[in-house]
Amino acid sequence: MPRDPQPTPFAWIDEAAAARRRAGLVRTLRPRPADSDLLDLAGNDYLGLSAHPEVTGAAAEAARRWGAGATGSRLVSGTTQLHAELEAELAAFTGFEAALVFSSGYAANLAAVTALTGRGSLVVSDAGNHASLIDGCRLSRAAVDVAPHADPEAVDKALTGHDGRTLVVTDAVFSVDGDTAPLPELAAVCRTHGAALLADDAHGLGVLGEGGRGTLHAAGLAGDPGVVATVTLSKSLGSQGGAVLGPAPVIEHLLNTARTFIFDTGLAPAAAAGALAALRLLAREPRRATRVRAVAEALHGGLTAAGFAPVRPQAAVVSVPAPTPGSAVRWAADCRDAGLAVGCFRPPSVPDGISRLRLTARADLTDGQVERAVTTVVRTAPASSR
Repeated sequence: MPRDPQPTPFAWIDEAAAARRRAGLVRTLRPRPADSDLLDLAGNDYLGLSAHPEVTGAAAEAARRWGAGATGSRLVSGTTQLHAELEAELAAFTGFEAALVFSSGYAANLAAVTALTGRGSLVVSDAGNHASLIDGCRLSRAAVDVAPHADPEAVDKALTGHDGRTLVVTDAVFSVDGDTAPLPELAAVCRTHGAALLADDAHGLGVLGEGGRGTLHAAGLAGDPGVVATVTLSKSLGSQGGAVLGPAPVIEHLLNTARTFIFDTGLAPAAAAGALAALRLLAREPRRATRVRAVAEALHGGLTAAGFAPVRPQAAVVSVPAPTPGSAVRWAADCRDAGLAVGCFRPPSVPDGISRLRLTARADLTDGQVERAVTTVVRTAPASSR
């Protein structure tokens, strides 16, 4: 008699996949062609710089001069003149004393949270924080208190009575709905308790603050000795990578202790050069930051006038609630079929359980393209979405 086949060690994956299909939560990769007729409101190229000739030209020249990769970690062979220039100019532009560039924004967040805490520390983390901050909290070995979203009073309560090292962690602009953290109030709470404040400004750099200098700059906290910021180079700057900004002693500490800096291959020279070119272009053309905010307001106004209830944008993200995860997926697919690419957020990516379309404004969109985007979202909407 033939024996029944033994289950593989990964048989549980089939059950997990079936559960995802039943819940309508299956994710798939869709390779993007170099040239597309889709109107893109799904990516995070807020300033429209990823394909700008100055940015791509700088990246191409760096690849020819320095090679395709960094060849090693930043402390071995992975630091070039481009990295040093980018760090100096990024710190100066945003108003911080120093900066340290990483291979991704995710790596920058892991570095900042883990290197600034440790056993015996307390981390107070906003419930709406990005996954990279959440993972940093998990890896920190610190006690973690998850505070209700954007609630300084809850943070104050969590910090009360703790005598050791403390760190308050928040997105500056939250990626799902595009709302901003109450940074001045959080900073005041931190000062009262002697806590440090870490804010992830991935979605604020290039959009908020004077000339796009970021949410911390707009809040008057850039350069504050108790404040550290993280940013990505892959959104407004249209390139790849991330950075930590803060007081020089903090940056020196990360350089010596952050595992995602010490043990990771450095950011490719082409990416560093592209980000540097984009940063210089933004400094020269601050109107790009003004324009992206105007586009976000126009998207919100058009959808509101059509009877929808989008979240009022405080940066470049416009979030439109959908009835169910399945309807959100179908809505996004119908938009794509009509020539419009939009984001689709659903559980577990959204902690509040509300599925939504996520539209990202871009500074290079024309008024006609904004109108087309609104018309497409309205025309393809599920009947129960208004």
